[in-house]
Amino acid sequence: MSNSALSTEQILAIDKAHIWHPYASMTDAPPSYPVVSAKGVRLKLADGRELIDGMSSWWAAIHGYNHPVLNQAAKTQLDDMSHVMFGGITHPPAAKLAKLLVDITPAPLSKVFISDSGSVAVEVAIKMALQYWYSIGRKEKNQLLTVRNGYHGDTFGAMAVCDPTTGMHHIFQDVLPQHHFVAQPQCRFDESFEEQHIADMKAALEQHHQQLAAVIIEPIVQGAGGMHFYSPAYLTRLRQLCDEYDVLLILDEIATGFGRTGKLFACEHANISPDIMCLGKAITGGYLSLAATLCTEKISTGISQGEAGCFMHGPTFMGNPLATAVACASIELLLSQPWQRVVANIEQQLQQGLKPAQDLAQVAEVRVLGAIGVIEMKEAVNMATIQKQLVDEGVWIRPFGKLVYTMPPFIISDEDLATLCAKIVKVLSLQ
Repeated sequence: MSNSALSTEQILAIDKAHIWHPYASMTDAPPSYPVVSAKGVRLKLADGRELIDGMSSWWAAIHGYNHPVLNQAAKTQLDDMSHVMFGGITHPPAAKLAKLLVDITPAPLSKVFISDSGSVAVEVAIKMALQYWYSIGRKEKNQLLTVRNGYHGDTFGAMAVCDPTTGMHHIFQDVLPQHHFVAQPQCRFDESFEEQHIADMKAALEQHHQQLAAVIIEPIVQGAGGMHFYSPAYLTRLRQLCDEYDVLLILDEIATGFGRTGKLFACEHANISPDIMCLGKAITGGYLSLAATLCTEKISTGISQGEAGCFMHGPTFMGNPLATAVACASIELLLSQPWQRVVANIEQQLQQGLKPAQDLAQVAEVRVLGAIGVIEMKEAVNMATIQKQLVDEGVWIRPFGKLVYTMPPFIISDEDLATLCAKIVKVLSLQ
């Protein structure tokens, strides 16, 4: 059965009967909206309506949809090969991507493990940290430390470092590895940092450093855990503390990487480099699933000279040629443009366009950083209701909990961004 053979009614019927969507019920799911094509910043629905996309497909589609440069990269690579195993084999797109990533990420990150999703990149980072200490004879350093309200993915290792109480995975708490949590950073992005802001993190490091393999944290922006923006100075001090207590620092840049916060990588706001970095989402411009975990030579050497003699991980689709080719094209496309100016303009437009929401009685706060705009409500929204209202207004936003937020593609025009913001504010005024 070809896609064209299915009517909209058939698509929706199959969807309701058989397809399990992310974080959705199979018995009481809100309706899905059938998208038949996408171009630029617009999603075209089966009924002919077009929506301005304010989500970049969950942070990923920074160049919008159907971009000719990325389309061509995929078509060209298809003529050579779409996939080949990575065990004992290498190929040009993977080599080019690895060199690109090493060149644009902070030194001394120099080793690249290419995987197929953000959650796996986090799993790899955790395993790297644990295997490193095991390999150099410090087997007791097998726990992790992180902050509350964090989110790092949906697989078991990643779930174990998401917030155990307010996060999305608390029902699995009894079967997850138990790690250490301290309060989320309380110093906002534009506020001055005081040592007291990191006192509980320092205390945990002092108390548990002999058992800690690493601290894992989302730099500057806590994403799905609350869209909280915190001070770069917290991150600078955290790097110092990790060095002081001989604990590795893992930065999860899956959501923040590739320009979203106004820096190419969010850790650049703090002028620091981690021992291990996770990348994903926007790495292919939203075309294909791909992720990468980078580490220093210290980590790779420690693991490689240990008992196993190798890093114990190897996804089937690791280093996929099609995805790595598109990733190279996406990164080169981003770097070839004045992306800093583009993101700064989006930031200014979001500040201006979302500001009226602050006057609504039901709104707790409006905050903007780079190409991220967040409206935090005082009460959780009814997602099905508000989603329909937004679609009826011609925009695509996916709220959750109390948060109505947008991270539009970088190619969005001022006119479309103004419309997007105005429609969001209009719908929220009706709640």
